[in-house]
Amino acid sequence: MSSIDRSQSVGGTRTYEVRTYGCQMNVHDSERLAGLLEDAGYVRAPEGADAADVVVFNTCAVRENADNKLYGNLGHLAPKKAARPGMQIAVGGCLAQKDRDTIVKKAPWVDVVFGTHNIGKLPVLLERARVQEEAQVEIAESLEAFPSTLPTRRESAYAAWVSISVGCNNTCTFCIVPALRGKEKDRRPGDILAEIETLVAEGVSEITLLGQNVNAYGSDIGDREAFSKLLRACGKIEGLERVRFTSPHPRDFTDDVIAAMAETPNVMPQLHMPLQSGSDTVLKAMRRSYRQERYLGIIEKVRAAIPHAAISTDIIVGFPGETDEDFEQTLHVVREARFAQAFTFQYSKRPGTPAAEMDGQIPKKVVQERYERLVALQEEISWEENKKQVGRTLELMVAEGEGRKDDTTHRLSGRAPDNRLVHFTKPDEEVRPGDVVTVEITYAAPHHLLAEGPVLEVRRTRAGDAWEKRNAEKEGKPAQSAGVLLGLPKIGVPEPLPVAASGCGCD
Repeated sequence: MSSIDRSQSVGGTRTYEVRTYGCQMNVHDSERLAGLLEDAGYVRAPEGADAADVVVFNTCAVRENADNKLYGNLGHLAPKKAARPGMQIAVGGCLAQKDRDTIVKKAPWVDVVFGTHNIGKLPVLLERARVQEEAQVEIAESLEAFPSTLPTRRESAYAAWVSISVGCNNTCTFCIVPALRGKEKDRRPGDILAEIETLVAEGVSEITLLGQNVNAYGSDIGDREAFSKLLRACGKIEGLERVRFTSPHPRDFTDDVIAAMAETPNVMPQLHMPLQSGSDTVLKAMRRSYRQERYLGIIEKVRAAIPHAAISTDIIVGFPGETDEDFEQTLHVVREARFAQAFTFQYSKRPGTPAAEMDGQIPKKVVQERYERLVALQEEISWEENKKQVGRTLELMVAEGEGRKDDTTHRLSGRAPDNRLVHFTKPDEEVRPGDVVTVEITYAAPHHLLAEGPVLEVRRTRAGDAWEKRNAEKEGKPAQSAGVLLGLPKIGVPEPLPVAASGCGCD
């Protein structure tokens, strides 16, 4: 999935645009790239602009068509760059880390290529390329500075990603990400909590803890319970209303994490737990360090501790050597686990991974048939699980831009605590993104819920105030008074950014 970031230009200042592909880590890295460029004096290009002065591609290397997508977009920009003196193009992210000099050979009009470990160098490399009038390719082999120390232009005024680690120590045979992101490096807990406290002071009321293998946090600092301790510490931050995390690994999902989730009120009843396959044989070939029984045991424990938890997953169909019986085992786990949502992928051969060289590559036709069966089963389960929400009264955080038909249906959209998307009737009083509404669910579809009756309660929050202030600043006018708030808000906010593809291969 991709997102394209554009915004407002100011006078003759050089403008920039960041195009993001891939997982949540890339989306958050793009916030840092935007922050670096604005710190260096650039401004975001106007909405709908034909081209910015600097276009940055933050790439992903997981999917099979990642290369084609990049070079197709670069080719589209080539004539624009030729017609626009001074325009620059930069390519970063996982594909840049992997392909390096190949990018400039295939697209010689690219000015800068930088890797996953040195995103902080982008402004310097752009200036060097401008002065020297030649492409700059700089790929660091290890992390130069933890990315959270870099300037960040956050996309949401009321919700934020917070990285707790970078890199991954797993060796899954289908995944190239650890080779590109490096070994796991953990941030100190004090630094993480200080960042969260600063964000909350600015109006943020939901944070999502990020890591390639988020619940392995602590392996680099020698504390096996560091992640559960971090969740509990987040529960003590006044004004922090919703805490989420992604993506964990079943191998590291321990009982102390389940207890911390259940016992910490602001940790949301939501879990994304990658499965990849339900077959023990395939899991072994994938070099996943758990088996079906272990996985279903975790699901059972989570449901016992958090009955209303919504559990989602990632599944790969057609891994080399997968038999019909192996695939049936995946369907069995899907039926048993009853996921609220599943991100399903057809196996994609990636050069540089052990799986790409394995015997037993599955014909496309077979993979497609299995994929369609899996999607149909999960669609049925998602709908059944959503129907169980009808009649429930839920507190929603009003979302920005999540309901594509809201303007025509006269509805607004929000996220329930378990992260389900809910479209609700627009109330008479003003409701801002970040505010909280209480509604009764009246209808369920496979991928969303409806609250068609009147809103039962509206609560204006500091998060809504932060959103209003930011929008007023964008429009160059003073923010309207948010009124008097009695105490701090109790419930969090929707997903802070457009949903990025989960299961980037490193989960």
